[in-house]
Amino acid sequence: MNLQQSFYAQAPRHLVAVDCIIFGFEDSRLKLLIMQRMVDPFQGSFSLVGGFVLESESTADAATRVLQQVSGLRNIFMDQLHCYSDVNRDSGSRVISLAYYALIRVEEHDRKLAIQHGTQWLALDEIPELIFDHRKMIEDALFRLRDKAHFHPIGFELLPEKFTLSQLRSLYEEIYQRVLDKRNFRKKILAMNILEKLEEKDKTTSKKGAHLYRFDKQKYEQLAQKGFVFEI
Repeated sequence: MNLQQSFYAQAPRHLVAVDCIIFGFEDSRLKLLIMQRMVDPFQGSFSLVGGFVLESESTADAATRVLQQVSGLRNIFMDQLHCYSDVNRDSGSRVISLAYYALIRVEEHDRKLAIQHGTQWLALDEIPELIFDHRKMIEDALFRLRDKAHFHPIGFELLPEKFTLSQLRSLYEEIYQRVLDKRNFRKKILAMNILEKLEEKDKTTSKKGAHLYRFDKQKYEQLAQKGFVFEI
């Protein structure tokens, strides 16, 4: 055995995993996709969706695979959050986890596939006790999401193609966990000039109905290049 082979052979071995904090927006609530663990330790307990990184994968490839397995969707917005490496974080073995947060449109994901993997959507205040450091991962992901919402229209990934201003405001209220002034929010979001007002109305809540909007992606990208901060 040469020096190079000896160097790698004597190196410690660790398991590498990915955990996915998957956000969705449904019934005016920001929700997370969680699952019941199928193996010990803590079989039957709730956890984030995740898995081990295969030898042929990067961590991003592994997270993409996991997301597709539980949602059936490709090209999901996904970003690496943090590396969690406390020695005793996983009581089953020495596991280093790379966490990714993702944003998906709930109405577009494959519900049958999700059920098959034992997952379910729960609002933030409905999340039960989770295994390991998964609660910390969610807290970190929410902090990152709130920061991102200052610079990017999060609704691109979470809202349906057509939505009301009330739905958009509800999304931001869920992200920031506080009530926003209706008139002030409307004034600021319309001033950004990234929404296209449609002739269609949503009449599910009243006979008069509320105008539907959709994002003008081209205008947003132009604004994003100049730089902006959306203070609410």
